[in-house]
Amino acid sequence: MMREGLLKKSFRVLFIRGLGVILLFLFSLFLTNYYSAEQVGQYDFVRATIMILSGFSLIGTNQSLIYYSGFLNSKNSLESIKNIYFKMIRITTGICIVFILVYLIIPESFINEIFDKKTTYSLILKAVVALFFYTTTMLNIDALRALNQTIHSELYRNIFRYTPIFVLSILLFFTQKQEWLIEAFLAGFILLFLTTTIKVLILFKKLNLPNQLSYRFSYNQILLRSYPMALSAIAYFIMQSIDIIILSVYEGFDNVAYYSIAVKLATVTALALMSVNIVIAPKIAEIYNTNDFSKLNKLVKDAARIIFIISIPVLLILFVFSGPTLSFFGEGYVLAKQALWFLLAGQFFAALCGPGAIYLNMTGKQKKLNIILILGLVINVILNLVLIPVYGIEGAAAATLISMIFWNSIIVMVIYRNDRIKIYIS
Repeated sequence: MMREGLLKKSFRVLFIRGLGVILLFLFSLFLTNYYSAEQVGQYDFVRATIMILSGFSLIGTNQSLIYYSGFLNSKNSLESIKNIYFKMIRITTGICIVFILVYLIIPESFINEIFDKKTTYSLILKAVVALFFYTTTMLNIDALRALNQTIHSELYRNIFRYTPIFVLSILLFFTQKQEWLIEAFLAGFILLFLTTTIKVLILFKKLNLPNQLSYRFSYNQILLRSYPMALSAIAYFIMQSIDIIILSVYEGFDNVAYYSIAVKLATVTALALMSVNIVIAPKIAEIYNTNDFSKLNKLVKDAARIIFIISIPVLLILFVFSGPTLSFFGEGYVLAKQALWFLLAGQFFAALCGPGAIYLNMTGKQKKLNIILILGLVINVILNLVLIPVYGIEGAAAATLISMIFWNSIIVMVIYRNDRIKIYIS
């Protein structure tokens, strides 16, 4: 019965994420065919920059909000979630303001010299200014999930998230204003900030949560719960984006664009893992707090099998047809074929290892996950710095593959040693 419920929910999320991937690739196809590789590379650079910065500005609040949801549900005290949410908004807003003030102090020439490109300072500045809207949107999306609105959360995360920039990029093309692509991307998050905030506030009103709280959490308690998750999220976001940032130092924005498409294609194979994680995250926290390890073991075993079964066909198709798939994006993008193979190998290993990271986050083992991911990040950065100057985009992909094998393997071993739970496919 649990497996059927998990499967049904996972497939709903997977369907929405699948639609999101289709939308993302239609958008990518449009960009690569109607915008220059230089413009696409700048867009991917800004996107990678704001992802890294959001890891710091969110400071783990989006993940800890999911934990609090599971914990409070297990105590029948969901009314406390509203108070936690508003405290998190104040925390993240303060961090975003600090980022803007600090960046304005840095000399423009210093940033441009590091990347050896005159436009780098202004590109990063745009990302920093838009950081508040991006950060709040991401927190709101997980707030919807915490309020048991998983489908709405996924619609915003995967469909509505890409719709504004897609529509605006089409308008820019027909009006011959392609140079405004970055501004259009960031403006989309202002719109998403407004719509998700309104949605969350309406939900709070509809749920009619009582003002008298069963559980009160101070700013200090929230930060103590969130910052370990923040460290792992920051490490993960940096690992997802640092290759693009380092590529931008040693290669032109055109090669950044080629590599970014390979990354997006490989990420498609992680849809199953991400979809199942969305469904089981609050459930893991809820069951773990009841100490029912038999039920917990069954949950993660079912999750691991679903992830593997769904991932393998997509991995095989992309591996076999990697050349023709890349050629859809333009002739130059076929240069990323070998890099795509390395990235697919990394995703295959991640599919074998199951939902390990989310398990550690939801069972109070965030510090152990931090150590693992920080070690993985250090290895990833060192390998990128060593391999990219010599092998270019293939070096970046190889660095990703090696670091993914490392940190996923360690997570599997730590979970089995601590809880005797086989998080991997078995």
